[in-house]
Amino acid sequence: MASPDKVGCSPEPLPLDRLLAELAANAERLGRRWEAAFRKRRGEGASAAGGGFEGKRADTAIQLHSPLFYATCALGGLLSTGLTHLAVTPLDLVKCNMQVDPGKYRDISSGFGVLLQEQGLGGFFKGWMATLVGYSSQGACKFGFYEFFKKCYSDIAGPEHAEKWKTFIYLAASASAEVIADVALCPMEAVKVRVQTQPGFARCLTDGFLKIVQSEGAFGLYKGLFPLWGRQVPYTMMKFACFETIVELVYKHAVPKPKDECSKPLQLAVSFAGGYIAGVFCAAISHPADNLVSFLNNAKGATMADAVRTLGVWGLLTRGLPLRIIMVGTLTGAQWATYDAFKVFVGLPTSGGFIPSTAATDLVDHGKQN
Repeated sequence: MASPDKVGCSPEPLPLDRLLAELAANAERLGRRWEAAFRKRRGEGASAAGGGFEGKRADTAIQLHSPLFYATCALGGLLSTGLTHLAVTPLDLVKCNMQVDPGKYRDISSGFGVLLQEQGLGGFFKGWMATLVGYSSQGACKFGFYEFFKKCYSDIAGPEHAEKWKTFIYLAASASAEVIADVALCPMEAVKVRVQTQPGFARCLTDGFLKIVQSEGAFGLYKGLFPLWGRQVPYTMMKFACFETIVELVYKHAVPKPKDECSKPLQLAVSFAGGYIAGVFCAAISHPADNLVSFLNNAKGATMADAVRTLGVWGLLTRGLPLRIIMVGTLTGAQWATYDAFKVFVGLPTSGGFIPSTAATDLVDHGKQN
């Protein structure tokens, strides 16, 4: 297998049998690493050390930019993105209905009132399964591939230029990751929007999935892919580049000591604050495309030109925007805090301002990180 410092852009693919064996070995190591973290949290570290636990630390530590590292980041992205989107399902539901039927759902308060009156409390979580599955898949691809492409593009730039062009590396890596992530998200997003905005459309995720395929073919699940890319790619570029820059500035100007000397709770607080601020910018830049996605997935056979004629340019820019700023800011801050909390839990450093290089491949020592 390629050496760890080249794993981000290895030109030689592994044979299938070796690849499967490598994945199985990494999964086993990841399980041992998490088991070690659980033991430490339960206060059993001392007794485990007496039984040879310390001898396994080098084997269970996660090496930066290894397949195990990318798998861990993907799992952290799955948990942080899927769970946070599930938690804000009521806000997303009102936002989608405001975009599709502004006459009935005039503003945030009336939107919640209409839903409560017509569907009860249970109506606030319509489409929750499509939300959970879709955004969990998207989060795994987004965070895992972001770390992969960030390392890859930094290696291409070289150690002399990676620091100078770091913002462009953040933007390129996040855009590349999101293009892949949206392919996983798009079918679930199509089902989610219809379940949330068309009463009686489907009973569950699989029912809605089959109905779209039967009525429009498999393409019906992906007719919103280009608007989704238009919404999510700028959103994610802003999300990652702003977050990395904001966190770096906070540690440089607002925190009186280096990041690695700060406590983990302080680092996680910085992650949440940086994520929330980045989320506000994300919401504004991606909102017109978000309106397009909701309109196209709700109106059978509609085109982007139909959406522009119906909603108008001002409507595309502003309809549902205040609620989306609240939702996306909270969502993005919670995602970064959850993602970094998971990384801390397994012994990895928190995110922000880190440029990978071929020299940055030492083992992350769990004891030093905690």
